Amino acid sequence: MPKAYVYTRFGGPEGEAFVDQPKPAPGPGELLVAVRAAGVNPVDWKLREGYNRPGSTPKPLPTVFGSEASGVVEQVGEGVRGFAVGDAVFGSTLTGGYAEYTLLPAAITAHKPAAVSFTDAAALPVAAATAYDGIQQLALPAGATLLITGAGGGVGVAATQIATGAGIRVIGTASAGKKDFVESLGAVHLAPGPGLQERVRAAAPEGVDAVFDLVGGADLEAVAGLVPDLTKLISAGDKPRVVSLGGAAVLRLRTAAVLEEVAALVVAGTLRPYVTRTFPLAEAAEALRVVEDGHALGKVVIEVGA
Repeated sequence: MPKAYVYTRFGGPEGEAFVDQPKPAPGPGELLVAVRAAGVNPVDWKLREGYNRPGSTPKPLPTVFGSEASGVVEQVGEGVRGFAVGDAVFGSTLTGGYAEYTLLPAAITAHKPAAVSFTDAAALPVAAATAYDGIQQLALPAGATLLITGAGGGVGVAATQIATGAGIRVIGTASAGKKDFVESLGAVHLAPGPGLQERVRAAAPEGVDAVFDLVGGADLEAVAGLVPDLTKLISAGDKPRVVSLGGAAVLRLRTAAVLEEVAALVVAGTLRPYVTRTFPLAEAAEALRVVEDGHALGKVVIEVGA
């Protein structure tokens, strides 16, 4: 029986386990995919703790971890066009990515370019697509100054690269241990925490044109007032707080077209997924702990199939 890594109850890591489960059957508009790699994201452990995405219903337990995966199409559901058995694809999962098989919705699944590895492709649907959506939403011209809070994480690394690739000056907050990495992406590094507003003013005396927040909390509150146009204040890290401050949540489009655009940026060399650690499926718990501890640099990916 194919294996999957699941949480059997809401709470901490003690509810995690490997289980044997049959291959899921694709319904209309769905693809059965033999997983080659699965991205690990903070939302994975947050869902285990009981978080529920706005507008969604909790999945029945046990629930397979993972929101993004790449792999090879093994079966095509009714009504699906543009995909065939054997196609290499990537996208957001319907039935979890930490597994040997998963279902992907065909409408928001993209073909994997040959130049992009399965490992890199698995890192794109959540973090890189969120970054792309946010940068598009801000619609900044070349030469503008963008502050990204949490520039050293998965979304921040992608957003920094996409923005600098478009000629935007980026100031990024990240821990001291990520300073060299953030600067290697072309951003000005600033430490987070108390005094952040003053540090931003010193780094950008002419002001910042936009804020892309990925951490929320006190840092978001500290920098919100630096943006003259609140339509340029967005967050993927603290949606209720950014709305209360007059800004907006990142508008996630969740389309195949966005995935195709992100993959094209990878092929062009504008965006590097920066998968810094990989784990086999048998070590899914260790992979999740790296992300849950909050110190992951770039992206963590679980490599599943051959």
